[in-house]
Amino acid sequence: RRQKKTASHAVTELENTKDCSQAGKPLLCPSHPTEELRLFCEQCDQPVCRDCVLGRHRQHPCDVTGNVIHRHGDALRELLKSSQQHMDTLEDVLSQVDEMGSAVRSRAEAVAAEICQFARGYVKAIEEHRDRLLKQLEDLKVQKENLLHLQKAQLQQLLLDMRTGVEFTEHLLMSGSDVEILITKGVVSSRLTKLNSIAYSTHPSVDDRIQFSPHERAGQCCGYEVFGAILNKVVDPARCTLHGEDLHSARQNQLSGFTLLCKDTTGERMGRGGETVRVTITHKDKRDCALKPTVCDNGDGTYCISYSPEEPGLYAVCVCVKGQHVQGSPFTLMVRHKFREHQGVFHCCTFCSSGGQKAARCACGGTMPGGYQGCGHGHKGHPGCHHWSCCGQVKESSECLCAPPSDTSQRSLLRTVAL
Repeated sequence: RRQKKTASHAVTELENTKDCSQAGKPLLCPSHPTEELRLFCEQCDQPVCRDCVLGRHRQHPCDVTGNVIHRHGDALRELLKSSQQHMDTLEDVLSQVDEMGSAVRSRAEAVAAEICQFARGYVKAIEEHRDRLLKQLEDLKVQKENLLHLQKAQLQQLLLDMRTGVEFTEHLLMSGSDVEILITKGVVSSRLTKLNSIAYSTHPSVDDRIQFSPHERAGQCCGYEVFGAILNKVVDPARCTLHGEDLHSARQNQLSGFTLLCKDTTGERMGRGGETVRVTITHKDKRDCALKPTVCDNGDGTYCISYSPEEPGLYAVCVCVKGQHVQGSPFTLMVRHKFREHQGVFHCCTFCSSGGQKAARCACGGTMPGGYQGCGHGHKGHPGCHHWSCCGQVKESSECLCAPPSDTSQRSLLRTVAL
């Protein structure tokens, strides 16, 4: 009714048109009201009347409606069948959508229950971890207080004994006669000497260093991983130790290093990192030659110190924790020249390697009879095993003993044999 072309048309429900159906009545042409629609124009795909065929449909292929109805009806039936299949599919999809909606709601409710259960368990774990931390803190406080009470009682008793001895000695010296002083001198001296020799600490036996680290891993509680730990260990630089094969020796241009193990005041391993570690490595002969070591915090109380010296010689190494030297620091580090590779051949004798040349010599110093300058296989002067022709070393993986290239005096004395 809102369309301009059909605003004046009479519209009724399809249900109301069943009784007044025009089935069986001839349909008249809209262009020629007196003519019945009996023909079908294939080109225009619409029913026409006889006057239409004689008019604007003159050149179009036309046929009687009865002859073409079966073909177009079959096409409509195929379309109808396809549409019905799509309808069935759409109904199935709508049913699946409804089922999926119900499943989503059910799953969301189940996950919400899991979240609530997880939160309750997590809260319970945190509360238990809190209670455990508070219990640990209380035990630590009682332990420190007991140590302080024990130290206090010992110091009070020592003070009382000293006060008694001092008062008695003062009274003796002021009021006693010469004979009385001489008679009791030995006992009094022995008592005061014994009291003076008693060792006692001039500082409290414990400190107030109790810290809480919220980011420290604390294991699991009720199946949940929890964080937060009480830290009462304090690093003692005097008890920290250094370890490693490269602690006192290294090679030129070769990466070396050692390990620092931090310990607390009781000598136990710290078990955590975060300490301030400072390492200096300075050449003793060349003050302007200093290495830049790398300190790697392993997070377990150990620190890896690595360096690569460019100059050989003697170095002074200082390792400090919190500004204080650790045990064994400072110490000396000897950097030797870089590993010298062998320039000769690893052979059994000069005779075999040189092809029997008489003038060939070997660094092992062996000779053989017959005018040969070098050693021979199984002959006098042979070291009895394979050796390097450049320096005479008998180990194949050893370092060459030849002097560095700068030392030409010694190098000229060694003649190598090429295989």
